[in-house]
This record gives sequence, C-alpha cells and structure tokens, in this order.
Amino acid sequence: MPHPHDADPVRASLAGIAALLAPAHPGVAEEVLRAHDSPHDYVDAFADRLDDRGIDEPFDGLAWIALVDALAAHGLLAEFDWKEDPQEIRAQLRTLESRPSADPWALFEADADTTLPTDEFLDACGRHYRETGAALAVLDIDSDCYPVVGLRAVRADELTALAGRAGFPVHHLGTDSRRP
Repeated sequence: MPHPHDADPVRASLAGIAALLAPAHPGVAEEVLRAHDSPHDYVDAFADRLDDRGIDEPFDGLAWIALVDALAAHGLLAEFDWKEDPQEIRAQLRTLESRPSADPWALFEADADTTLPTDEFLDACGRHYRETGAALAVLDIDSDCYPVVGLRAVRADELTALAGRAGFPVHHLGTDSRRP
C-alpha cells in the first residue's frame, strides 16, 4: 500500500531537489522532508539553527529554509549578504563541494569585476561558471541575502521545474543577457 506522502507533489519535488543538489548526502532530504511532514518537530529539533533566522514556529516556507540550511551545513550552499565583498564571494564559492572541476576563476583576471555590487558580481560569477559547464543558482528565501548553490548547467532547468512545482523561486546567475 502506498504511503500517504507519496501522492504529495510538493513533497516529491522537495525530495527531487535534495537529490539533485545533494546526491551524496541523504541527510539533506531527510531534513527537508521532516520540515515538510512534521514542521513542529523540525522547529523543535533545529531551534538553534532557526533562531539565527528569527524563526520560532512553522510557516509555509519552512521546508525551503530547511533545504537552504541543510545544504549549507553540508558545504553545498554559500549564503551571501546583499553587500558582500567580491573576494569573500569567490572564497566561499571555491569551498563548495559542488564547485566545477575546471576552475572558473582561471577564465578571468584575478581582480576583474571586484568593484561590482554583490548582485552584479554574482551574475558575473554565474557567467564564468557556465563557461565551465556549471551553473550557480539562488534559492530565493525572500530575504536580502543570496543562498547560492552550484550544479551542472545541464540540470539547471530541472532545478527550476522542481522548485516551481514545490512553490519556491530559483534564480539562475549569469543567464540574463542584459547584465554586464
């Protein structure tokens, strides 16, 4: 007999996103699904982590926050402030487990683009990652920060589709041709 959660398309999409972004870390999916299935239990279990975000009770976007936090805890997501220093962005992107095998930074000068505002610098990073077959995406949490994940560029549309089915926005960096 199928489990009642099996028919839940949001749950299935969240599980798909976790599998896509953290294939070697099943604990990510476990945390996300716990936040979706048992939000009060999740809030109790991760009270310290959630307190840093000002969250003390369940809300509609809890599973998305759980995804962001679990990915960050496993070195698969870097979260940047809206006015982050470009060198700090580069340093954190270099530590991501999902970074491409070819170094995107070798494609442009060490000091290039370092005077850009955070959003423009992240878009420049996204363009350079695309040149190596990788992609950077923002898992939008409706905040003034940028939770950024890396993945293979050929899977970017899959991430967008899964996130859309789950009801959460994803923005791919470096794909807007109007950006400098």
